[in-house]
Amino acid sequence: MSARTTRTRLFAAATVALAALSLTACEGDGLNTGSPKPASSSASADESPGPSDDAKDDTGSAGSSGSAGKDDASGSGKGSGSGEGSGSGKNTGGDKDSNSGSGSDSDSDLPGKCSASDVRITAKNAPRPINHLLLTATNTGSQTCALPQYPAARFGEAQSVPPVAESSKPQSLTTLASGESGYAGVRLSSGDGSAEGGREVSTLTIPFEDGSIARAELPSGGVHVDDDLTVTYWQTSAANALEY
Repeated sequence: MSARTTRTRLFAAATVALAALSLTACEGDGLNTGSPKPASSSASADESPGPSDDAKDDTGSAGSSGSAGKDDASGSGKGSGSGEGSGSGKNTGGDKDSNSGSGSDSDSDLPGKCSASDVRITAKNAPRPINHLLLTATNTGSQTCALPQYPAARFGEAQSVPPVAESSKPQSLTTLASGESGYAGVRLSSGDGSAEGGREVSTLTIPFEDGSIARAELPSGGVHVDDDLTVTYWQTSAANALEY
């Protein structure tokens, strides 16, 4: 065997050895560092853990609770809104109707003020006490009316009306239905001649609050008056009018 042949064989043997070595190293690396084989999609789906029974129960319970809460909230809202709106409307309307009706009834019950066109006034000497005149006001109209507090009597050409006896003031105004009469007393003079300003008068006028004026005919020959002249408030009876 020649030296060339020997070298050739050695080179071939070395090449084989290196190739085997290289193969061994590659297989080792593949086993130690290679990426794991990816699982298929079907395997992942089958192997992925699903929700536990407890989780399912919790989810179902929560869903039911949420639905019930929604229903409750919706029902409560409707009930509250309807109740409040309905109640408030009834109360307000009731109060308004009640007040309006009461005011209307109260106003309609009040009599109007008497006028000279509805009242006839007469003046007569009273039998007693002496020097007294009895005024009678009769409602000749068809409606009930209220007389003034007292007759603002003007005798003759007097520039002022006589004072009123405060002790004769009634608790309320004298009202007259159709055909009814009210009365007032007049103290014409002191009677003993002690008062000043004595004079004879033949006319008597009595104004009303609406501006109308009633004229009363005095007894024949007129009457004697002086500074002691006084009138009473209108009364419902002649006896009360002549007490003062």
